[in-house]
Amino acid sequence: MPSTTPARALIQARDLTKTYAMGDQTVHALRGVSLDIAEGEMVAIMGASGSGKSTLMNILGCLDQPSAGSYVLAGEPVQDMASDALASIRNRRIGFVFQQFNLLPRTSALENVELPMVYAGVPAAQRHQRARAALERVGLGQRTGHTPAELSGGQQQRVAIARALVNNPQLILADEPTGALDSQTSEDIMQLLTELNRQGMTVVLVTHEADIAAWARRTLVFKDGHIVEDTVREEASAAGPPQGARAPLGGSDPQSGGAWGP
Repeated sequence: MPSTTPARALIQARDLTKTYAMGDQTVHALRGVSLDIAEGEMVAIMGASGSGKSTLMNILGCLDQPSAGSYVLAGEPVQDMASDALASIRNRRIGFVFQQFNLLPRTSALENVELPMVYAGVPAAQRHQRARAALERVGLGQRTGHTPAELSGGQQQRVAIARALVNNPQLILADEPTGALDSQTSEDIMQLLTELNRQGMTVVLVTHEADIAAWARRTLVFKDGHIVEDTVREEASAAGPPQGARAPLGGSDPQSGGAWGP
């Protein structure tokens, strides 16, 4: 019989405000935002440029701190932490995926995935093992020695996702993860993120595209520093392509005729 115990809140934000001084003007990027995100949720954040969504993502990712309000991540109050403590939280608890991949160009896929473990002081042999396992998890086990220039855009984004996963974070923050990809490759990446979410990973993504947001069960819409919509879809109509089977998470490499597209 399935458990009826409610999921624990991974993110608890209360009355977050963020202001910036620009010359003699004050910009109010966030105006008293409160939200909870439970462990295992997949949440899309939408809104026009300047609406506050990117500011919120920076705070959730411990890349910035609020001007006021509280933020508790996995039970730890982080809003007043020093920069070195925030760096430790980022490395232990959060995996980041960006629109432009942010891979080192002359470095192999394996070495790119190893980077977070280098910062964490993981021994070399363990780094190699974990990085290879992460690449296999995203279907790139046969591309470990390839540099970004030798990989397609979709493959580069999968390397970035493997890098985000390698320290076993509790939270993946994805900022426009399909913004630099064509529509078919975007669907492949969203299948991957959705499957990670099905396996228990909490995923929060920013997107301008309604069809990408539709993969998430919950959507937040920002306007002028406020959440103006918080929509949860019924489980039966949760996002994803209605036809065909999803590619397996550890699918074959695309150039060997397997499940993953380019």
